Amino acid sequence: MNYRRITAGALALSLAAVLISCGGGKGSESDTPPSPTTSAAETTEPTTEEELIPPEPVEADDPNAITFDDGDVSFAKAITDDKDSASGTIEIGEFNGNKMLRFTDSGNAAAEKLVQKVSIDAAKLLTPEDLAKVRRIEFDLYADATASDLVTNDAVGVKAPGWIGGGGGANVSGDKWYDFAEFAGGEYNFEMSGATHVVFKFLLAGGGMCWDSEMEEAIFLIMRWGVANEGNMYIDNIVFYDEEGKSLPITKRAAEEPSEAADSAAAVEDGGFADDTAEIDMAKNVADGIESKYESIAEEFPED
Repeated sequence: MNYRRITAGALALSLAAVLISCGGGKGSESDTPPSPTTSAAETTEPTTEEELIPPEPVEADDPNAITFDDGDVSFAKAITDDKDSASGTIEIGEFNGNKMLRFTDSGNAAAEKLVQKVSIDAAKLLTPEDLAKVRRIEFDLYADATASDLVTNDAVGVKAPGWIGGGGGANVSGDKWYDFAEFAGGEYNFEMSGATHVVFKFLLAGGGMCWDSEMEEAIFLIMRWGVANEGNMYIDNIVFYDEEGKSLPITKRAAEEPSEAADSAAAVEDGGFADDTAEIDMAKNVADGIESKYESIAEEFPED
């Protein structure tokens, strides 16, 4: 007997058994050859808006932030009389229960390529001493969509604000104008955007290009341009900082009801008569009554 042949055959049978148990031969569980490796970009489905989490409003983390929770917008104004200004009004708007200042657009910004503008008077918010200390202004800006006219790379007729960006400026000491750096947010594909955090800096404060304590009006202008779809602009969490990065306290007072004395003083003009038709008529009636009474007394006591 040829022991060499028997040994070789046994070795071959053993090797075949090992290959079968490891799934390497035709007797493996899967006869299909392994597929080529695919990249993540090929296997990952495009993310849809339904899979994304809608943005939430940002909560203020500074105790001196103007949050508009008190509903006061007396220090803000919509700028609508410039040739490139969008028409609109200032009021309080809400985003998921969070109050903000809203520039409510009249609906012509996108169609006519106009700029949404809001001015804030810091002189109504800070003491004269703190007004002169301001070196940086920060706030959060949002936008919403009121029409379904946005065109994106993936679709048309989208109800979203799209890209958000703009700039600003301020009147400064010496009756000059200072331009802040431009800002830009992201692309927002929900009806309401997330927050674009804006930082305005008085970079030339050392040369006097900032506010001073003598200014009765210290305006800074917020402008949103490049409006891609009709909608409104929102402003929240305004904070003023000094050169050391410390926030400055807000000293604005709540709107007070005018007193009766103030009403009377405002109503009375030359001659002491009220500048109101009803009050003028009342005054005339009193005068006529006095004259009639005088005539009655004169008839009872005729002159000798």
